[in-house]
Amino acid sequence: MVTVSGRHRMRSNLRGAGAAAAATALVAVVAGSWFGYQQLAGPSCSGRIELSVSAAPEIAPAVRGAADDWVANGAAVGGTCIAVNVLSAESVDVAAAVASKHGATLAGVGQASGTAVTPDVWVPDSSTWLVRLKAGGASAFAPANGASIARSPVVVALPEPVATRIGWPNKELRWSDMLDQVTASKPLRAGIVEPTQDAAGLSGLLSLTAAASSTGEAGSPKAQEAMVGALRALATNRSSLRQDLLARFPRSTDPTAIANGLGAAALSEEDVIAYNNTKPPIKLAALYLDPAPIPLDFPFAVLPGIEPSKASAARVLFEALRSPDFKDRLAAQALRAPDGNWGSGFQAPTGAPSPANGGEKQVPPSGQGGAADLDPVAISTATTTWSVATQSGRMLCVIDVSGSMKKPVATANGASREQVTVAAASQGLGLFDDSWSIGLWTFSTNLQGSQDWKELVGIRPLSSNRGELQRGLASIRPSSGNTGLYDTVLAAYKKVQQDWEPGKVNSIVLFTDGKNEDDANGISQKGLLAQIKKLRDDEQPVQVIIIGIGTEVNRAELKSITDAAGGGAFVTTDPSKIGEIFLQAIALRPPAPR
Repeated sequence: MVTVSGRHRMRSNLRGAGAAAAATALVAVVAGSWFGYQQLAGPSCSGRIELSVSAAPEIAPAVRGAADDWVANGAAVGGTCIAVNVLSAESVDVAAAVASKHGATLAGVGQASGTAVTPDVWVPDSSTWLVRLKAGGASAFAPANGASIARSPVVVALPEPVATRIGWPNKELRWSDMLDQVTASKPLRAGIVEPTQDAAGLSGLLSLTAAASSTGEAGSPKAQEAMVGALRALATNRSSLRQDLLARFPRSTDPTAIANGLGAAALSEEDVIAYNNTKPPIKLAALYLDPAPIPLDFPFAVLPGIEPSKASAARVLFEALRSPDFKDRLAAQALRAPDGNWGSGFQAPTGAPSPANGGEKQVPPSGQGGAADLDPVAISTATTTWSVATQSGRMLCVIDVSGSMKKPVATANGASREQVTVAAASQGLGLFDDSWSIGLWTFSTNLQGSQDWKELVGIRPLSSNRGELQRGLASIRPSSGNTGLYDTVLAAYKKVQQDWEPGKVNSIVLFTDGKNEDDANGISQKGLLAQIKKLRDDEQPVQVIIIGIGTEVNRAELKSITDAAGGGAFVTTDPSKIGEIFLQAIALRPPAPR
């Protein structure tokens, strides 16, 4: 049987009965070899092997239709019936469940719901989910196949009157043009579905930040300023639900309504078609900007660990979903075939490119968007930078200034560990908005009398102490002392807990290149862990993040501290990677308690 059900949090208002939230269809479906089920079909079968499939809501009705055809033809393999249970499920929900099963952490996704399960076959809306899971720590996550079965280009959607003002449909527009529009003195009101939870939002974010990076040398102050400006412009009108974002587009032809409504958002082509099919007062224009962003590519991912009989069933299902008939089923759902072409009945938006349907512009090659063609570093950087730049928190930054921090870093043109660490902290400071509260300490041994730590800047809102923090960071120099880790961690924990602020993640981020070297005069590891466990208050949590630098750190030592307090230990043997690790550490913090 084929069962289609699921929650349509983001798209329920835009779909017909075929994608309704509680839709259920009962169909018997059989699978066979990779080369096609027809040669294995039989007049009858017995028994049942169940294959579970989770498909993104846009494509689930088409998958169900292909399964209906199977059962009508009485397909069977080896005399055994195959039941395929197809669930319509948001990609972010399945990703959370898969991440939980494989021990991965995805920035901005959060924990899987108690009812979430991992399927045998997963058809998310984008291969970026597969890349993020692998990069997020799911080392054993190696799904089979992964080839695309459909496509929907990512576009920038604008109300048609707004699009006309900036040259649509006659003017060739680039992402740099859109960057200018959203960061102008009188900006276009742009919005986004949370890119850590939505593949189209992530694709748009990647394109926009790439345009920002091109405004100067990579990592330069000018490029970072452009990127942060773009992120904050989008964050002003961000939404966790697609249908909520769509509801912000103007619902009246009145000029005031148009001026006050949402002016632009990165969506899929399918979203624009579905929205316009509801006959809104103002239709959306789809802008296909250059360079073309990563499309939604709907990979057919056979998840690891399934039984051989189920794997065989999955292979035949894939063949059915690549047939010529399936292209027409996709067209009925406003989706293209994997090569960018479309089937009968597809209602292409004005200016939609196609390699075979008369458009002057070409759809990117079908390989673009597949997991093998994606850059995991770019995706990770985009999601972590977004999380840092658009959230708020209260943080004490603690930097090691022991003598070993003088060591040069070969991969950083000979800069010292201290210089590399300070540079990473300074660059990160530029991502935090004025709602953050940040303080700065340094530590070694006997840094201030017999005290191992020294306060350079107290924890205060950046609106009042950003300049002081910048000056404090610039003043940091390594000492000749050792590493007084344990005493410093305990003092920092007490300090952050003392003035704990509700509604924010209260955290300590500590950088060190060594292990504790203050055993004679300081607290022991056992004593530190006992003290933290005694002080810990789950009603007012303090997250401890420790970033270990170089080869002298003791990962187990750091992890014992963060396990006791709550948080995480990150170690990089290459100090030049501190900036990336810092962003990852901040981005993976839990949501602020309410």
